Amino acid sequence: MRTRQRPNVLAGIAGWLWLAVIIVPIYYIVLTSLRPQSAYYTENPLTWPGEPTLDAYRLVLENEFLRYLGNSLLVTLVSVALILVVSLMASYYLVRSSTRLSRGTLRLVLLGIAIPIQATIIPVYYLIVQLGLYDRLLALILPSVAFAIPITVLIIVNFVRDIPAELFESMRVDGASDWKMLTTLVLPLSRPALVTVGIYDALNVWNGFLFPLILTQSSEVRVLPLSLWTYQGQFSVNVPAVLAAVTLSAVPVLAAYVAGRRQLVAGLTAGFGK
Repeated sequence: MRTRQRPNVLAGIAGWLWLAVIIVPIYYIVLTSLRPQSAYYTENPLTWPGEPTLDAYRLVLENEFLRYLGNSLLVTLVSVALILVVSLMASYYLVRSSTRLSRGTLRLVLLGIAIPIQATIIPVYYLIVQLGLYDRLLALILPSVAFAIPITVLIIVNFVRDIPAELFESMRVDGASDWKMLTTLVLPLSRPALVTVGIYDALNVWNGFLFPLILTQSSEVRVLPLSLWTYQGQFSVNVPAVLAAVTLSAVPVLAAYVAGRRQLVAGLTAGFGK
């Protein structure tokens, strides 16, 4: 007879508690952003606003929020594109080459994972100033690409290693070049890994605060994380405006996650099957 499995009550309770920990702050942020400033200190923060309004969102949008959003999108898209292109070509070389140089290069690249960004901010700042890139969007793109390559290469290398060697040999017999094998074989089969690291790197670049704080100054090149800090100073009393800016800045990240969540999970698990 089939035995009935007893439900795991403790796991269920822990799951609901964790869901509450995640949902309650989001619920509070959205509700507060719809609340008038005059009612912020008088109404219950967890109840629906008595007079919901979009004044906080209107105030944020009137204070160059769209410019900050455009800067963040530009920095994120260009950075992720460069990261994926460089990491894919480097991963192909590191997997297909068996020389001592390639093995040493892989160890050197992976060593970058152990280097914290905070420990290198002074040399990075000096280098950016010497190159004449200070207070430009390129000053945010180049360091973001450099620090994201090690973990990206680590993930893509595992995918490329899982591609059967017979496929490479058959294409080589047919006269295919390395570039042909990279674009027609490695690129399609590594798509889950590329989506995974693309979303992961995009989140890191999008939420980056240290580089924009140190390497930029003017409002023309300000990105969203730094603009939220600015809103905190500009709207220090208007809490709904600050949370409205937080809500608007989270929308592109949520959209990217919803679009690629399946590929993200598949990429995090399939690359380490062997």
